[in-house]
Amino acid sequence: MADFTHFNEEGRARMVDVGQKAETERTAVAAGRVLVNRETFDKIKSGGMKKGDVLGTAQIAGIMAVKKTSEIVPMCHPLMLTGVDIAFGLNEAELAVEIQAEVRCKGVTGVEMEALTAVSAAALTVYDMCKAVQKDMVIDGICLLSKKGGKSGDFHRAQAAQKNGNS
Repeated sequence: MADFTHFNEEGRARMVDVGQKAETERTAVAAGRVLVNRETFDKIKSGGMKKGDVLGTAQIAGIMAVKKTSEIVPMCHPLMLTGVDIAFGLNEAELAVEIQAEVRCKGVTGVEMEALTAVSAAALTVYDMCKAVQKDMVIDGICLLSKKGGKSGDFHRAQAAQKNGNS
């Protein structure tokens, strides 16, 4: 159990004490996508979904979710965020709604979980807004792209893949 920071000496869950860590600028970027069919893609693109503006609603959902991350992921600390930005792309070739979230704070613990939560909530909202038209959508590829700040240093997915022999 010594290697696991979220367990105490008795093997029970605990929230890590970050009180002695240095405050630094921290940023995390996460991404994911929702794979849809042609009809759903065209309705999202044209704004023709009956429930309303799919991407606008997903953007608000992602931002709201970031602020609630510590309430839904058990060992996450509540954070004073300094910025959240969520961007969407419509990839016609793959019939995909692409989602990218960047979260920033100045603090003692990272914002990776917040960025991943933003993408997840935005993707779920796209699904919810479109499920009347299509039920077999796929939420795919949610991952951390990069993080900056903190004791463990920077991480960039492309560099990590190259280092591990993946491309």
